[in-house]
Amino acid sequence: MAQRTVNEDESKVPPLILPDPFISEKGHLIKTISDWENTRKPELIKLFTDDVYGPIPTDFDEISFAEVSENPNPFPESTIFKEVDITVFRNGNSHKMRLNVFIPKSSNQAVPIILLINHRPKYSDGRIAEEGYWPVEELVKRGFATASFHGETVAPDDAETFSQGILSKLYPEELSKPNGMRTFGAWGWASMRAMDYFEQEPLIDAKKSTIVGHSRSGKTALWTGANDARWAVVIGNESGCGGAAISRRKFGETVKIINTSFPHWFNDNFKKYNDQEDSLPIDQHMLAMLVAPRAIYFSSAREDLWADPKGEYLSMQLGSRVYNDIYKKSVSFDSDFEDLHAPIIQESAGYHIRNGKHGLTLEDWNHFMDFIDLNLETKK
Repeated sequence: MAQRTVNEDESKVPPLILPDPFISEKGHLIKTISDWENTRKPELIKLFTDDVYGPIPTDFDEISFAEVSENPNPFPESTIFKEVDITVFRNGNSHKMRLNVFIPKSSNQAVPIILLINHRPKYSDGRIAEEGYWPVEELVKRGFATASFHGETVAPDDAETFSQGILSKLYPEELSKPNGMRTFGAWGWASMRAMDYFEQEPLIDAKKSTIVGHSRSGKTALWTGANDARWAVVIGNESGCGGAAISRRKFGETVKIINTSFPHWFNDNFKKYNDQEDSLPIDQHMLAMLVAPRAIYFSSAREDLWADPKGEYLSMQLGSRVYNDIYKKSVSFDSDFEDLHAPIIQESAGYHIRNGKHGLTLEDWNHFMDFIDLNLETKK
């Protein structure tokens, strides 16, 4: 991918003419919460479903949760460790996924939960957590429970084998649809099944839940948060093209590059917009809006030009308008991208950019936790 010709020169970004999120398909001006939630938001969900991600199916026949003991607790002094097998049944078939859960030992009440969608393969050395990427000890010290699953156990991250999970077992009809579910929809589906578990676990306060994704799983986290209102906070870290970044900027990774390199991530209809971003009926600032009135957070890295940090910030600037214009919440992203020097931690919507390259670090997590604390008032 690094050998592809990509634009990383801001002077070559085309003028942005973006679709208006506050004009309905029938040309009506969207002014009220009712207008938004009953008319425009369903329209946008359908457009993103049909033209980008495909759906996240919610129908199945049965779900079960079973605690197993395959691995030792890596943090026995501070956490309760639960390995949970989630089995879902549909039309006579079933699929099992593994969820790893850490709960603070020190708490005497149900605690907020942070789910990380882990798109990396299972660790060959048997590790469950990873310093920086999933810093369990630091999250637990701040009073959070945390959980994670590996995306490959639901839909392999491979163009040839991605269907060898829930797509072929539970939802085979999606594979023949040009707007059908693909990898990101499958990972979003798994996130929802994790939430199903949180809701019945007495040690977890599922109403204070956060979903986090980095890079490709950041795209998934944003789409999942748009579809499932049970997530109180939605965080996309360096999610780039098809995530937080505005597609029409054509900066760094583009729609054509991502669809060519990873044809299994998005539905087939999205490929119609290869080199045709201007004809998209939506853009990614509208995805941010679909999380409102719940809290949303984007983050970037200065050297991660592939993910278009400026495009991610502009998307948050524009997307956060829904909080002010529709929900009458005070949200401000007044600074130009070039003038950003500190995280913007506020109610409803936030953003930070750190020095360094593409990755998920403890610095990122510390800002996430500050944002979550503010929005969930977890310290009360």
